[in-house]
Amino acid sequence: MNTPKVSVVIPCYNVENYLRQCLDSVVGQTLKDMEIICVNDGSKDGTLSILQEYAAADPRVRIIDKPNGGYGESMNRGFDAATGEYLGIVESDDYADPEMFQSLYDCAKTYDLDVVKAGFYYYYSKPEERNVPCPIASRVTSQRTFTPLTGFQSKMEMVEFFNIKPTIWSAIYRRDFIRANHIRFHETPGASYQDASFNFKVWVCAQRVRLLPQCFLHYRQDNEASSVNAPGKVYCICDEYDEMERFLLEHPVERAAVEPVMVRIKYDSYNWNYLRLSEPLQKEFIQRFHDDFQKHQLDGTLQQQYFEWYKWNTIQQILEDPQKYHDRHLRQEKGERVEEWNALPADDRPWLVRKLLGAVRCVRDHGLVYTLRLLVKKIAWRFGK
Repeated sequence: MNTPKVSVVIPCYNVENYLRQCLDSVVGQTLKDMEIICVNDGSKDGTLSILQEYAAADPRVRIIDKPNGGYGESMNRGFDAATGEYLGIVESDDYADPEMFQSLYDCAKTYDLDVVKAGFYYYYSKPEERNVPCPIASRVTSQRTFTPLTGFQSKMEMVEFFNIKPTIWSAIYRRDFIRANHIRFHETPGASYQDASFNFKVWVCAQRVRLLPQCFLHYRQDNEASSVNAPGKVYCICDEYDEMERFLLEHPVERAAVEPVMVRIKYDSYNWNYLRLSEPLQKEFIQRFHDDFQKHQLDGTLQQQYFEWYKWNTIQQILEDPQKYHDRHLRQEKGERVEEWNALPADDRPWLVRKLLGAVRCVRDHGLVYTLRLLVKKIAWRFGK
């Protein structure tokens, strides 16, 4: 039996409303030499019967039917069963453009890659259908082959790479690379954001990575059951960073190079989580934010050179007094004027002065080369809109 070029794993849980669109997009790929592994995670609606219908019509479709165990367990089961040269993911409420896996596979083979990753679309089906492109690489960046731990000239460029959105389903991964490095999903039943630790593990271990400027995957935004719409899962993101730290303990050589980067992207994730929560949960979470980063401060992994100056200013405020920070945030949200506290440049200073001060700080903290590259990126983004 020939080895499929790509194994696509589709985790499924109560997705009868979206599943046909997803499956049609995968079985209709221009790349035909694929296997399609659908993992039914104990669905209670019509998901399994839809999967059985597609499996009967297309021999490439395989079903793993199991009791509910969560996203991480479903993905591990699917990856373990896969026989393809490369592994891909399509979540069951999303869909892919027909050329997605052919394009990714051709790039992976041409450059002998561990990972190739493309952009995606934010997909809205209501009130009217629309797709908002979210590219992750410019055409210049897409000409490079990266080694995430050693391929950057500055710490902030490394931070930027690790901070690329963890859209694990817009990429393919060489199966031998995943297995050789024991990269697995964090199995936390009922939890969310397992893509964060999986993506981090991949970047830590990968030797050859390319980013494509095209967008292929349509990421649904209006599924009310999606984890991005679940504000009650307050500490799931913390579990993912605990898993990253556990993984680094098993990789001591890589740990020395990447742990401060992990702490830096943890700041962004914690800040995002804090801002999405309702006020009572924000007040609860800001204390966890403080406690975790106080530990990083004490063990030396919280390092200023990995932070933009204004983010460093914010984390210092949280460390100094998390409840005061939270109270100021609430007052600012209401439009109230707040007292200065390790203040950022005052808003009444001229725009040019504020920009020049920011540039000076960036040169001081991260060097002239990084600052110039950042300036070019911002100019390209502004005039490319």
